[in-house]
Amino acid sequence: MKLETYNLKNEKVGTVDASDALFAAPWKPKLVEQVLLAQLANLRRPWAHAKGRGEVSGGGRKPWRQKGTGRARHGSIRSPLWRGGGKAHGPTNTRDYSEKVNKKMRQGALACMLSRKLKMGEVKVFESLVFEKAKTKLVATTLASILGMKKNAKRYDVLLVPDLQNKNLVRAARNLVKTKVSQAPSLNVYDLTNYKNIFIDEKAIKELSKV
Repeated sequence: MKLETYNLKNEKVGTVDASDALFAAPWKPKLVEQVLLAQLANLRRPWAHAKGRGEVSGGGRKPWRQKGTGRARHGSIRSPLWRGGGKAHGPTNTRDYSEKVNKKMRQGALACMLSRKLKMGEVKVFESLVFEKAKTKLVATTLASILGMKKNAKRYDVLLVPDLQNKNLVRAARNLVKTKVSQAPSLNVYDLTNYKNIFIDEKAIKELSKV
């Protein structure tokens, strides 16, 4: 299929060949949901942790002798039965939340999202995302012009997918609100759902097809 290309002045300058498998894939919401939830689960880091009886300090000796005191037998004051003792079934930071995602599933979900975004008019291909100077102000002004933002608006809500050789764009755009630079090999379902507008460098189209 053919996709229209634009320059940084938002002028139409030509077309580029793109894979139908990437930009004309059928919408599969269940697949996208499964891959997205798996990605979020893989980002999750367990922080809740309750100490067990082996982690609580103290309790090195038996509190009293086994027999003859009339009291219940105990081996350690750090038993879960005691105040200040370990937790019997509390949360631990060794829990693993990760989920496996097959390569074809991930690729299929990416194609679904790109096709959906293109159909909704939220994907734009540029002949180049290389700016004259790697300056945040220049990138901000250009994006505001392309997106037709109001004068005092600061939230761009755009994902930039540059050529692999374009290293300066990451530095220039990292301080902009709701703006992210992600190269083709790092593109993922979460970023495609989290950002409304997707701006892709023409050279990155081929890299996306390989991914």
